[in-house]
Formats: sequence, structure tokens, C-alpha cells
Amino acid sequence: MPKQGKRYRAVAEKVDAGKVYSIDEAAKLIPEIKSARFDETVEVHVKLGIDAKKSDQGVRATVALPHGTGRSVRVLAIAKGDKIREAQDAGADFAMGEEAIQKILEGWTDYDAVVATPDVMGAVGSKLGRVLGPRGLLPNPKAGTVGPNIGDIVKEIKAGRIEFRNDKTGVIHAPIGKASFAPEKIADNLRAFLKAVEGVRPESSKGTFLRSVFITTTMGPSIKVNPHA
Repeated sequence: MPKQGKRYRAVAEKVDAGKVYSIDEAAKLIPEIKSARFDETVEVHVKLGIDAKKSDQGVRATVALPHGTGRSVRVLAIAKGDKIREAQDAGADFAMGEEAIQKILEGWTDYDAVVATPDVMGAVGSKLGRVLGPRGLLPNPKAGTVGPNIGDIVKEIKAGRIEFRNDKTGVIHAPIGKASFAPEKIADNLRAFLKAVEGVRPESSKGTFLRSVFITTTMGPSIKVNPHA
């Protein structure tokens, strides 16, 4: 197993591995544990009290982080008629009709999120499911990326709305900001994220729902967090 570098070991010493930090305490540690020369992403990792193998216990939703993610998201909107202009006016980086389908099939990937109106989803789903699905980019009503209000959807994503879902081990991984954010903004984003996760708890989930919560930076050590403190 490779040894951690001196820079990492130096910042890791600032985190008490045996302590469970409050949200505010953990957020204040972020500026101290960043170790890279770039602006690292702040990530949250939540172990849920669910059986990920059961379809009725899957967790998937969206949340608008109050301070965004600090990341610029290139949004592709696929729509018809006036809805194309609506998406453009809302700030979509690319807004077009079903010609976008062929462009994507030819290998176009210069976008980070894809949204669509319901009237194009028949074609989008049948032709792009195998292309966008594995990348987590296929528009889906549950993810809030399909709807007649295409302008509002675009604005929310550009402002910092993110989608979250559990993986096959019952863990959710999500970005909640940048290491350059003020600790107060990181704390606000984390609270909003955890509230959103708790808000979609499956009825069949028993016992403690938020089993463990950790935050970290891209290259930094993990900080265990008490989600209710």
C-alpha cells in the first residue's frame, strides 16, 4: 500500500480520527485540511440505513444548495418550439431540438447536465438511454431534469442544484462546495443537503437512517460529522 505524502500527513494530523465533529466544527476544519494547489471540491459521504438491493428503499432526489457548488455547469436543454428560447433565456449553454440526439450519438460530450421537456423524452429516452444513462445524464423526472418549466430547471441547475442517489452499497456521495468557501457557507450547504436526504427517507427503512456522515476535500482526510449537531 503506498505511503501518504508529507503534505497529506501534515493536514491529517489536524483531524482527530476518534472524534465526531459538529457541522460547524467540521466546516471550520476544511481550510486547514486542504492539501492540493487547486481549489479542492468539498465532498460529503453518507452511509444510509437502507437495503440498497430493495427497489423500495432506493434514495434519489435533488437539492438546491444555498451557496451552490462553486462549479460551473454546462447545461444542454433539449426541447421544441418556444421552449428552446425559454431555455436559452434561462442561461442554458446549449438549447436545441431533437437534432441534439444525433449530435450526441456522434460523440458530442461538451456538457455536464442534460434537461428536457416531456414532449421530446420519447425520442431522447429510446435513442440516448444507452449513451447518457451510464453517465448519469439521461433526463429523468425523479432527478428534476424533465418538465414543461424548462427555464426554471435550467436556472436551478446553473445556481447549484445537485442530484443525489445512493450507490449499491447504500452510500450517497455528493459535492457540497469548494475548499475556498467560507466555513459558514460549507455548513449551510451541508445542512441543506442532509435535510434533503432525510426528507426522502423510504418508509420501509428501519432504525437509524443517517448511519454515518463524513466530509472531506478532494485530496484531504475525512472528518466524521454528527448530522444533528
